Amino acid sequence: MMIALIVGCEIAFWVILALALTTRYIFRLRRTSTALLIAVPLVDVVLLVATVVDLSNGATADFKHGLSAAYIGFSVAYGHYIIKWADARFAHRFAGGPPPVKPPKYGMARAAHEWKFAGMTAVAGGVSAGLLQLAIWTIDDSSRTEELSAWQWRMGVAAGINAIVALTYTIWPKERPGGDGDGGQRRDGQRDPRIDKYLSGKY
Repeated sequence: MMIALIVGCEIAFWVILALALTTRYIFRLRRTSTALLIAVPLVDVVLLVATVVDLSNGATADFKHGLSAAYIGFSVAYGHYIIKWADARFAHRFAGGPPPVKPPKYGMARAAHEWKFAGMTAVAGGVSAGLLQLAIWTIDDSSRTEELSAWQWRMGVAAGINAIVALTYTIWPKERPGGDGDGGQRRDGQRDPRIDKYLSGKY
């Protein structure tokens, strides 16, 4: 049941997001679009309530309860980024907006990009671990919460791996083919302004 609910929440997230962007850029109903975007976080609320109810009814926490907390954590951390990513592409495709700025591939600009994702993964891990710990304290029965503790460890590992990946791009910056690891420099020697725009979050 919980696994089906998690899958349903993921589907609902994309369906609501698609409806919101469709009403905004195709039907030009900005208020309706805004209302739908506000409703996106309600998907997480539904999943959280269902998880709490299941555990409150005496269920022993297992893989699906930990997965539920992980899903909510990643949704909180990555949700805004995903919405902006989809919005930029909808605007370009249906409203004549500028082409979406592609993430940097080389040099320290790529490293900064990787650290941005590492930061979001750390937030996801923190939110998930906090929810899991609240559940552990609320249930107050170690025989029923072992799996929740295991998920706290898994989220820490995920955040650590992401940080290591970002660190490798910092220590060994990826070079542009040809050997000039320009970190966002154009071939004329000037820094590509899209890199600064990307790093400032205005993309």
